[in-house]
Amino acid sequence: MLLTVRVTPGAREDAIVGWAEGVLRVRVRAAAERGKANEAVCRLIAGKLGLAPRQVSIARGAGSRDKVVQVEGLAEEEVERRLGKPML
Repeated sequence: MLLTVRVTPGAREDAIVGWAEGVLRVRVRAAAERGKANEAVCRLIAGKLGLAPRQVSIARGAGSRDKVVQVEGLAEEEVERRLGKPML
């Protein structure tokens, strides 16, 4: 499944902030250089979902704050449930 994520690099701590307008907001300590923030985002999301880091990757937006993340091994509904997306 594809997940839209907005990333804030250089934060005090790694955290999933929550959902805003269908976009998952994430903060990572890593700087936005040489892919460090992208790696941190994948590790953070994989950890929250209970997946191996290799099952989460950046599909689009590697150089942008707005990214599309590919999650393998879980259905969309399960990903959203584990990440705390409010149900309508």
